[in-house]
Amino acid sequence: MKKLISAPYLLWMAVFIIIPLIMVAYFAFTTTDGAFTLDNLAAVSQYSNIFIRSIWLAAIATVICLIISYPLALILARIDKSYQSTVLMIVMLPMWMNFLLRTYAWMTLLGNNGLINAFFGLFGLGPFKMLNTQGAVVLGMVYNYLPFMILPLYNVLAKLDKSVIEAAQDLGCNNTKTLIKVIVPLSMPGIMSGITMVFVPAISTFIISRMLGGGSNLLIGDLIEMQFLGNSYNPNLGAAISLVLMVIILLIMTILNQFDEDDDRVLM
Repeated sequence: MKKLISAPYLLWMAVFIIIPLIMVAYFAFTTTDGAFTLDNLAAVSQYSNIFIRSIWLAAIATVICLIISYPLALILARIDKSYQSTVLMIVMLPMWMNFLLRTYAWMTLLGNNGLINAFFGLFGLGPFKMLNTQGAVVLGMVYNYLPFMILPLYNVLAKLDKSVIEAAQDLGCNNTKTLIKVIVPLSMPGIMSGITMVFVPAISTFIISRMLGGGSNLLIGDLIEMQFLGNSYNPNLGAAISLVLMVIILLIMTILNQFDEDDDRVLM
């Protein structure tokens, strides 16, 4: 009975996860003629600066999302339950709009003749170059992926046992110590989940970097898209870059999970 119930999930994994991964690995290690080669992986090294830039900008966006989301999720978890659904709807509201439209809106705001520079112009300031910069790319990442950080944090913080917090306060912990030594360690699963849900799409994004960063802020996602859809059509190199990106993400997530396990040991 269990095998029958799990059959649709196993079929889904095979069709949409395992088979695509096998195809990526096949193209990464073959030439256009189907012969085995390591040249594709060797060619990835010439794009090391793009990998570093992508990891750096994704890490900055993830940290900013965490800094903004944690107090918001904490407040959301503590407000009256009758208001929580309304606030959650407000958090999710931007996600109801098309991803491209949200990014286009920031292009309108950040342009040299955009609304933000028009506002500064009222005080005789600017125009400031905000569009086609790394800051604009990070801003786009934070705006688009912020709900993915808030929701897992809220789910964990809302389920915290209030008696544990009260016990810490009864034992002499002030609000700051209670937050650092009790609430944050107990919310590490939500933190790790939020970091994963933000960092992974941020490091592989291409629409945000293309529209808000311009051609001078090429990221890994742009590079992969160029190999499959651009003039420099080379699916084998694109597959190799994708494979290296997957390995990098797995390594980073493994390192982060170690921190989560260490916190679990401390709590135990």
